[in-house]
Amino acid sequence: MSDLKKLLLGAVPGLKLRENVPYREITTMGVGSTLPLLAEIVSVDELKTVLQTVKSSSFPFFILGAGSNLIGMDAPYPGVALRLESHAFSTVEFQGVFMHCGGALRLSNAARFAADEGLSGLSELGGIPGTLGGALRMNAGASGQEIGKLVHRVKGVTFDGADWEAKGSDLTFSYRNSSIPQNVIVTGVVLELASGSAESEREKLKVELERRKVREPAVRSAGCTFRNVSALEPAGKLIDEAGLRGFRLGDLEISSVHANFIVNHGQGSEADYMQLLRLIRRTVAEKHGFYLRRETCFVNPDAQRTIDRFIAPLKVNVLCGGDSSEREVSLRSGAAVAAALENCGYNVVLSDLKKCELLPETRECDAVFPILHGGFGEGGELQDLLERNLIKFVGSDSVASALVMDKIATKKMLDRFNLPTARWCIVDKNNRSFPENLTPPFMVKAPKEGSSVGIVKVENPAQWDEALNKVFEHADTLLVEEFVSGVELTVPVVNGEALDAIEIRAPHGFYDYDAKYLYKNGHTEYLCPPRNVAPEVVERARQIAVDFNRFAGGRDMMRVDFIVDAQGVPLVLEGNNLPGFTATSLVPKAAAAAGISFERLTSSMIRAALLRRAENPAGTGAIAEFSTEAQKVQPGLIAANRWIFRFILLLNAAFLVYIGINLTRVEMPGWLLWIAAFLLLMAEPVFGWLRSLEK
Repeated sequence: MSDLKKLLLGAVPGLKLRENVPYREITTMGVGSTLPLLAEIVSVDELKTVLQTVKSSSFPFFILGAGSNLIGMDAPYPGVALRLESHAFSTVEFQGVFMHCGGALRLSNAARFAADEGLSGLSELGGIPGTLGGALRMNAGASGQEIGKLVHRVKGVTFDGADWEAKGSDLTFSYRNSSIPQNVIVTGVVLELASGSAESEREKLKVELERRKVREPAVRSAGCTFRNVSALEPAGKLIDEAGLRGFRLGDLEISSVHANFIVNHGQGSEADYMQLLRLIRRTVAEKHGFYLRRETCFVNPDAQRTIDRFIAPLKVNVLCGGDSSEREVSLRSGAAVAAALENCGYNVVLSDLKKCELLPETRECDAVFPILHGGFGEGGELQDLLERNLIKFVGSDSVASALVMDKIATKKMLDRFNLPTARWCIVDKNNRSFPENLTPPFMVKAPKEGSSVGIVKVENPAQWDEALNKVFEHADTLLVEEFVSGVELTVPVVNGEALDAIEIRAPHGFYDYDAKYLYKNGHTEYLCPPRNVAPEVVERARQIAVDFNRFAGGRDMMRVDFIVDAQGVPLVLEGNNLPGFTATSLVPKAAAAAGISFERLTSSMIRAALLRRAENPAGTGAIAEFSTEAQKVQPGLIAANRWIFRFILLLNAAFLVYIGINLTRVEMPGWLLWIAAFLLLMAEPVFGWLRSLEK
């Protein structure tokens, strides 16, 4: 370490260096032994020189702020820590509603200064320890407020020693994250606050500090250990439900006051802290399926790899895009699913799949979450490809996907199982006759489109040919369905159970593409629970939706759409085996109404996929031909072949017994043949039992 010290002093004579500094003095947690070398920086020019000097050497460095979420090392750090000296980088200047601050200013002090100035926006954050620089990088937040909302401009220095600056509007702030580059040290920030009352802001700050005293442990800690998965799944609640509140290892304890805090009662070590983190992540993952993400930081650069070595997050490939008319919707759905799974702690790779193929990241993942709408992604082709390559994936298999995607095949299934649906018929380009057996108005539908694409309403015979020409652009064979006026409902089925039904009230009475996504004609209302449908009708629709999912062979998720006619009968319109997962999509809406977060919804499907054995439901990877003629299964023929095989086994067993008896008469070991006969008779039940164990 003397070589590094000489190097720094040679570049910056008079540089303030401290040696062998106990982590108890520079971090709130106090975990670890001592930091060999700490450089206190007093100016921007000094910071640039130190950074350039360290970078030109082989020594590592890290940036030390207030140490409020930092975990020290048991072993000596092989480089130097750089800390902005508090006096030089903690200046404050007010210009109207703009607050100019140094990057090392404590957030608690910034909140107090702003309150005294009669400016609002920071009081809710006054209980958060740490510097403004650290608060900006992690977008510190509390009580519904986040520091990122207040940023007007940020200044800093890159690790190369160059000046860096950005407007707040050019930065992205999200939950416990920001787009400030990792190689930037924040030296100053301008916050844009709002005019308020000094008295009211001081009171708000006082209330916030009192609230924190009650809910947070008054013992040494690094603050919250993990990020919340969602508003419904705060990390402390998940850890508590995993039974770990109050668990102690050496001098470290999972706080009995707030389970998302690890507190240090004395001489806690880095090794014990990492052991607790591994215990928490493993236990919560096993119970809830979430891989908690740290809020705390480590001096030790190998810490995260060490933690992940014991329970590494699963790798999930989210597939979206496709080549159908619903491509843009799919891209939005994919981005939403990927963000939710990242909140769950999964290692997520988002892929824009433009043709049906296996990408390298798909082959390398633990599970696939396809969220493609229409085309090869929803109609079974992609599912068939994944099945043939034994890749586990979310959603229905290839056979069920092909069935549900095809509205004509779906109608045949509904009729076969006596599920209520509107009357219908088929037309094609060779038979364009106006359907005399149905009563207009009609809905003419392309059988394999979704999101209300390829659907035209026909009021009278005069509109018939024009409507057919429009829809024939999407398919050669069309479904014609009697139009039923009534209340539209949709029922999501998740993991085999129906969620709450949603009543859909489109602004112009027809739930088309505009009503779903564009809102050019006004916003659609989604009522959950429904207001204009009797509870018994809603319950009947929920049961039909479960039956639909079961008869179609659906799994993980299915959305079943209904129209409730004047007699109160819920008629099935169609199913959707890969429904939209955008912010306005119906399955997430129903789940939220049931108290299920988007994160839990998506992660539950990943868990279901992982528990399934990767196999091809059709045996060879061939997709059943459901497009215009449903595949005809012949159960009678299968049963006949089974009984013929059983009869042959019985004859062979009888022959072996007969030979065994004759051998016994001449004093030969005929009993061996009796055993062989018994094994033949037991073959079928034994193999059936083994198959059940394998499943």
